[in-house]
Amino acid sequence: MAQSPSTDAQVIRGATVTTEDGGRLNAFASEPRMQVVEAEQGWGFHERAEKLNGRMAMLGFIALLATEIALGGEAFTHGLLGLG
Repeated sequence: MAQSPSTDAQVIRGATVTTEDGGRLNAFASEPRMQVVEAEQGWGFHERAEKLNGRMAMLGFIALLATEIALGGEAFTHGLLGLG
């Protein structure tokens, strides 16, 4: 059964002593209670990751087109895209 913070603190020789989660007395720190944090699921659709992936794909496509145009007319039809 959890005790309220006011009953957890004790005064020993003028110093406030708190009881840690493991039952040890600690005169140097007032520590918060430990909490178990549930991990998020690792599989499935993650909106932030999908947006970043789409943005990187668009940047890559624009870079490909810019490279084709920069290499000249022949490079555009016979270059990186390999259309001819």
